[in-house]
This record gives sequence, C-alpha cells and structure tokens, in this order.
Amino acid sequence: MAPTNNATGNRLPRDEPTVHLTVSQAVVRFLANQYTERDGQRTKLFAGCFGIFGHGNVAGLGQALLQAEIQDLDAGREPTLPYVLGRNEQAMVHSAVAHARMKDRLQTWAVSSSVGPGATNMITGAALATINRLPVLLLPADTFATRASAPVLQELELPSSGDVTVNDAFKPVSRYFDRVWRPEQLPSALLAGMRVLTDPVETGAVTIAIPQDVQAEAFDWPESFFAERVWHVARPLPERSVIERAAAIIRSARKPLIVAGGGVIYSQATDSLAAFCAQTGIPVGQSQAGKGSLVYDHPQSVGAVGSTGTTAANALATEADVVIGIGTRYSDFTSASRTAFTNPDVRFVNINVASLDSVKQGGVSVVADAREALDALALALNDYRVDDEYASRIGELARNWDAIVESVYNPAEPAADGSLNQNQVIGLVNTLSDPRDVVVCAAGSMPGDLHKLWRTRDPKGYHVEYGYSCMGYEVAGGLGVRMACPDRDVFVMVGDGSYLMMATELVTAVQERLKVIVVLVQNHGFASIGSLSESLGSQRFGTQYRYRSNDGRLDGGVLPVDLAANAASLGVDVIRANTAAEFADAIKVAKASDTSTVIHVETDPLIGAPDSESWWDVPVSATSELESTKNARTTYESWKKIQRPYLRPSE
Repeated sequence: MAPTNNATGNRLPRDEPTVHLTVSQAVVRFLANQYTERDGQRTKLFAGCFGIFGHGNVAGLGQALLQAEIQDLDAGREPTLPYVLGRNEQAMVHSAVAHARMKDRLQTWAVSSSVGPGATNMITGAALATINRLPVLLLPADTFATRASAPVLQELELPSSGDVTVNDAFKPVSRYFDRVWRPEQLPSALLAGMRVLTDPVETGAVTIAIPQDVQAEAFDWPESFFAERVWHVARPLPERSVIERAAAIIRSARKPLIVAGGGVIYSQATDSLAAFCAQTGIPVGQSQAGKGSLVYDHPQSVGAVGSTGTTAANALATEADVVIGIGTRYSDFTSASRTAFTNPDVRFVNINVASLDSVKQGGVSVVADAREALDALALALNDYRVDDEYASRIGELARNWDAIVESVYNPAEPAADGSLNQNQVIGLVNTLSDPRDVVVCAAGSMPGDLHKLWRTRDPKGYHVEYGYSCMGYEVAGGLGVRMACPDRDVFVMVGDGSYLMMATELVTAVQERLKVIVVLVQNHGFASIGSLSESLGSQRFGTQYRYRSNDGRLDGGVLPVDLAANAASLGVDVIRANTAAEFADAIKVAKASDTSTVIHVETDPLIGAPDSESWWDVPVSATSELESTKNARTTYESWKKIQRPYLRPSE
C-alpha cells in the first residue's frame, strides 16, 4: 500500500519518502536550501532571518528557528538560517532590503513578526522594498485559521467580511502575497514567492502570512520539497534588430547623454558602462540609485542628474538630443519633474529589464540586461564618437562643478567660531573615508546634498534609499549594509529628524558586534522640508524643533534634547565634534575602533548646498493672502510652462 499523509489521508507516490515537521519547521528547512545563480556563481538566497517574537510566532517560527540553530551547532556547523533579534519590525525590513541592495539582489533575509501591530509595522518596509524593486521575504503571523477561539488578541473583526485580517494591507505593497490556511498550501506559496524574489523584473516584497495555529501544525512533507534549489537569475539578451534601431538613433545624436540608474549596478555593468563611455565619449548623469555606476573622476562622468543634480549634468540634459536611459525608472527627481530634457527634438533610448520602464518618455524600448545591452551597443557603435566640441564642453562643465564641490568642502571663509555646515560635514566624511567605504542615507536634506556633492570612488560606495525616501531607514539600512559587506566601513549619515524616528537598531548592532559609524547631524528640525516650505511660500512653518511659545506657535527656544546622550544609552561609543579638526579626529577614532560609534555634530540648517539650477514639482497654493506664497506661485507657474509630457515616439 502507498504511504498515507497522516494529516490529510492523501496518498503519496509509492517512492516518495516523507518528513514529519510542523509548517514552521518546514519553512525554515526550505529557506535554508534556496540559492541563486548568475554567471555561474551560486549564492545562498537567504542570509538569515530577522525576527521579533510575540504570541503569533513564538511557538511556530520561533520554535523552528531555535530547533534548527541547536541542531546545526550540535553538529559543529554554522546555523544554516541564522536568527537575528531586531528592535523594530519596520527596521528589520530596512536592514534586509539594504543587504539585498548591496548583494545586487542575489541575497536577502526573511523577516518574521507576530500578529497585529508587529505585522503592520512591516508594511512601510514592504512598500520601500517594492518601490525600490529589492527582494525581501516577509513572514507575518496571522490570526487563527480555525477561528476556534476568535476573536483572538489583536484580531481585526470586520462585520462585512470574515476572512480579512490586518495582513491584507500588505497586498498593494507586495509583489506577491499569499496566506497559508492549510499545510498543503505551503509548497505552492513558497515556490511562487521564490520565483518573484529572484526575478529582477518582478522582485520586491514577498509576503506569506501564516496563521499562528497553522505555524504549529504538523504534516508529512515530501523530502523533495527540501532539496537544494538553485534559482537562475537571467541576463535577458537584446534583440539584434532592436540594438540596430537604438544604435541608429544614437549615431544620429550630436549631444547624447546617458542617464544611469540602479540597474547598471545591479547587473554589474559598471565596467561595461565605463568602457562604452570611453569608446563613444558620451557623458553620464546618474540617478540616486545609479550614483556610483561611474566613478566621479571618469572623463565622461558629470555627476548627479535631475532635481538634486549637478549643474554639469543638468546643463547637458537641457541640450541633449538623445537621452539613453540605462536601468532607470525616470523618477521625478531624475527627470526634474519632466523639465530636465528641454531640447524640442529630444529622443530617448531606454535599456531596462522591465518593459514598464523601457517604454517611458516615448523611448525606443530595449528590454535587456544592462551589461549585455551595453556590450552589444558598443559593437554596433564602434565607428561612433561625439565631436571634439561636445567632448570639450563635457570636460569643462565637469571641472567647473568639481571646483564648486571643492569650494563648499573647504570654504574660503569658514565660520568664525569654527562650527560646521552640512556641506563641510559631507566633505570631511568623503575625504577621510576609504574608497570602498559606504555612505548610507535616505531622507531629509542630506540625500540631495550627497547626490550633488559626494565623490563616488566605488560602485558600492554610495547607498541612498530614495525610491521611498523613508525617514528611519538610515541606521537600520547601515546595519544591513554592514552585514552584507563586513570588510567595508559603513558611514550612516542621518539628521536629527530621521534619528528620532528610528535609532533602535543601534542596539542590534551592539548585540551582533557589528560596527557602523553614525554621523548624527543635529540641526534642530526638518532641514529639508524647512527649505522646501520656504521655497513654496510656507515660511518653514512646523519644521523646527522648538518650544511652543506664549502666543501658541512653535517658535520658542530650542528644545533641550541631547541625542548624543541618547545614543550613548543604547550602548555605542559617542564622540561630540564641533569643529573641522574635532570632526576629522572623530572619524579617525571611529575608523580605528572595532565598535559602533556615533559622531554628534551641530550644523546650521540655513546653509544649503549649491543650487542644481533645476526644479521639483510640488504644487503651490493657487490662492493666498501671504505675499511669500504669492511669490512662490509665480515661480511655480514659470516652471510649469516648460514641463513636458514626453509622449512623442522616439522613432
């Protein structure tokens, strides 16, 4: 007689042995045996599992992770799915996503939470992962599948629907969502999730919700379910005819410009891009995700492009007759809200693995891996090079911008009291860090300033999350970067606003003996939104950390908040620096240390970075009694006049 599954009575094939495990134990064993492969190199898909336990997962995934860890250690081997205790569910997702980005989307983490608020805390992280197209596996617990004791603690009850839980909120921000109501559903859910995680086009957050009672339920699993699986990450090849069409358009260009996005780095196409630019002389502007795709001093590098770009890249963008987008999704910051490319005859060629991005701006669509497409274009354009006049202009603009950067790194007239502004802080970190060190940031005024001013010297040296620009990402993201690259120092650049949102993973860094260097810039408020508010005529209202004054407004004295003392209470070393000399010494001490260090520095929020001579579309009130708002509206309407839809086909 064929063997019978004890849980269901279903018959299994006569030659298929089974393993008796809980659903959670099966999840842990399955995840430990997943691999990715690209270009013949195999990588474990999951570096481990972050988690915070509650009543929804402690007896399920918690027990399974404990059992697996003990079995591995007793056998004399490292845990095959290491567990790391986080402090905030959203932060754990950020760490996993940052790790995935550093690993070019070939490796990530699983993240486990309890039911209710533990689960919904991860939703912001899920949105960040999906928007940035970075893989992460989320395993939120769910309420009882059997409903035997409903409603359980933290359960959502809807009078109109009995099968909805708070985890349904993950659906719009996940690339794949499933709920495992019965053990038999687990294999199909996990296999579908792995497919999405390892597909460069589809990847993002994968959410598999598992009810807390199902997590602990036993089942007889086919042994084949736990066999090693290698997921091939393909490099889609460009069609020859498409390359010929793209090459014809580029060959007709007198002032071409490349916009390099994150896809260049994820496909490890940086060497191909450098060679292509050297061959053709075509300059490169870089998006936030693409910064580092060309080192800052490459002859064809003109730095950041768009709303927070350099004057060099933005001047060339204005003149460009052909824009070659490589691995970019053309966010509004990259296109300066569709005002960057103002040549009336501009055409676009877009290279991307995702057809969604390749057809933007009416461009010629090259659906292909960035490296493969660049190599193919190099062959097709072996007789093409920009003329000497354009090449000379590229070099002149790049040198002019570099001189501007140098002038703000080392101002001719520093503050009389020796205090620093944010430009100087960035300059000191950039100058004193090693080329392979990584700068991490996400929100506030810092990302825009870094985009303009940071001199990238390594493709992985710049890590700014700007798809979701999530306050609180910085410390958690820095932790994930360090986990992915333990041989690099990690500089987390964070303002007081983001620090106050989520600094808790400093405790995890201490726990795991992971070194990060946090540069905590204290400017007593939201510097970025304060500046934006002022430009929109709203006078920095509600953006400063101040006492409420007697007249009821938030314009009193500075709050007596001591963030350095707060950081010290979390177990890290803290250095207060107020001058350039003190700050430089602090960086040297932090780099020499084996432990995490927070460098606390006060800066003036009213001293901004050099102007990009560009725009970002944020609507201004159409009617107002405030003169400041009226003036801002006039400026807004002048920019709206040059905004373009880019709908004309490029062929």
